[in-house]
Amino acid sequence: MYRAYLPAGAEYLAEAVAAASARRPDLAVPIRTVARLIRRDPRGEFATRFMQTTGPVMAKGVEDRAFYRYSRLTSLNEVGGDPSQFSLAPQAFHDAFARRQASWPHALTTLTTHDTKRSEDTRARITVIAEVAERWVATLDDLRAIASTGDRSLDDLLWQAVVGAWSEDPALPERLHAYAEKAAREGGVGTSWEDPDADFETRVHALIDAAFGAARPTIETIVAAVAGPGRVNALSAKLLQLAGPGVPDVYQGTELWDHSLVDPDNRRPVDFAARRALLARLDEGWLPGVDDEGADAGAAKLLVTSRTLRLRRDRPDLFTRYTPLEAVGAAPAHAIGFDRGGAIAVATRLPVGLAASGGWRDTAVLVPAGRWRDAFTGAEFDGGGVPLAALLARYPVALLTAAD
Repeated sequence: MYRAYLPAGAEYLAEAVAAASARRPDLAVPIRTVARLIRRDPRGEFATRFMQTTGPVMAKGVEDRAFYRYSRLTSLNEVGGDPSQFSLAPQAFHDAFARRQASWPHALTTLTTHDTKRSEDTRARITVIAEVAERWVATLDDLRAIASTGDRSLDDLLWQAVVGAWSEDPALPERLHAYAEKAAREGGVGTSWEDPDADFETRVHALIDAAFGAARPTIETIVAAVAGPGRVNALSAKLLQLAGPGVPDVYQGTELWDHSLVDPDNRRPVDFAARRALLARLDEGWLPGVDDEGADAGAAKLLVTSRTLRLRRDRPDLFTRYTPLEAVGAAPAHAIGFDRGGAIAVATRLPVGLAASGGWRDTAVLVPAGRWRDAFTGAEFDGGGVPLAALLARYPVALLTAAD
């Protein structure tokens, strides 16, 4: 929480007062006085000035300091997020979306903005590390043996960034050098903006150089292991965002795969002509592969994005409720789905574990009776228990509406 948002945020203000008073009992009286003045007139000048102050203080203390020091799984270190909350079980996810539909149906829902620390697809790839934790620990040991800044937490953060952003982009070395220097200075441990340490920063840049030299085989091996599941995560997150409660926002360029890091990396020019060309092919009936490369890379994400947004535009009546869907069979924990009132979204979760367990097998998602058509592939299915091996045969996501 960046501000009190009174009256809706009264409980957060109370929690902040209690926590700050416990940490600084010598300031308990002025802390309570400030809180009382804020509550007395939440729209007054004092409260307004206070809210204008808490936002940047939170941003600098959390986003621009703590998030660069805490590197357990850096896809959790996102603006507005709480990395101490490692994950949500499906039921908790459904509860959160149901509350959003009931209380904040017109609030913004986004995965990437101008201010994200890592773009949505970078996070989706890094998140796979949580499914291959032992392998990542061994890989990280190998990488540290090749190059280290001397700060183990920063090493972890930088190597995760390298894996998350890895691509054939010829500008990637320059982008990673800029990111590494910013990350080291924001963290403020071995160097800082105010007092740069040249020796420490030399080690930071040497680590990035190593990624394209001695460490390259190790990087390419781990990227090969996480890139595919990362694309599954990315498409699933995109569908849940676009079809779920709230007003979905698509940040410039993220219609295709986008493996950006913090600004200014996430503010690079966007090739809209390439996107228009791919969209025209999709509109002619082309169904791209999830793993397509070259000029076709990311077209599957553009398919999911365009079809979901068009459905929301053309049939808003299908997105007025929120009902979780149940999956049954061999691998129900790997599916997550909901019915928005006629539009049904189904996505894949934890793809590494799904593959290791033998795939979908007899797993089915339970949908209302009738005949349903997938907006992405055009395939049709009868209601009841829809086999996920068939529904998600081509893409790890599906968006169903009643067939005419």
